[in-house]
Amino acid sequence: MSNPNQKSFPVTWDQFHRDSRALAWRLASLGPFDAVVAIARGGLVPAAIVARELNIRTVETVAAKSYDHQNQSGIKILKEISQPVFELAKQGGKILIVDDLVDTGNTARVVREMLPGAHFATVYAKPKGREMVDTFITEVSQDTWIFFPWDLDVAYVAPISGGTD
Repeated sequence: MSNPNQKSFPVTWDQFHRDSRALAWRLASLGPFDAVVAIARGGLVPAAIVARELNIRTVETVAAKSYDHQNQSGIKILKEISQPVFELAKQGGKILIVDDLVDTGNTARVVREMLPGAHFATVYAKPKGREMVDTFITEVSQDTWIFFPWDLDVAYVAPISGGTD
């Protein structure tokens, strides 16, 4: 974190799994969904959990890059959504888009334009992007950096008091 005033929110695998299942519970009454589209890479894990919990068998990905470690940049689509999912959406199929986080809403805006009728769900939401999603579990402040479990490693942390024992 380059900004010393930025807050951090480390998320463990257990917490992320619980939050992703909570997202599935929240989405259950809105289905059934015919397909889920995960925004790679952050949306892969929650989309898999949601797909399992809601028995969604068609799982698709769209790969969008907006971050370079902790610096946001323009959105670049690295992998498009497959034609069969577009066809399913055109025929009135219920499509669910899942991501780990909506931050500024830039990625969400681009993906939402691809599937305008889809339901967009994230595990976490920041205020600037919150309006881009239909469903989320936890809101965090805009100045909070979320450290997802795949970004972390178990390591020693010195006591807050500065002591060594």
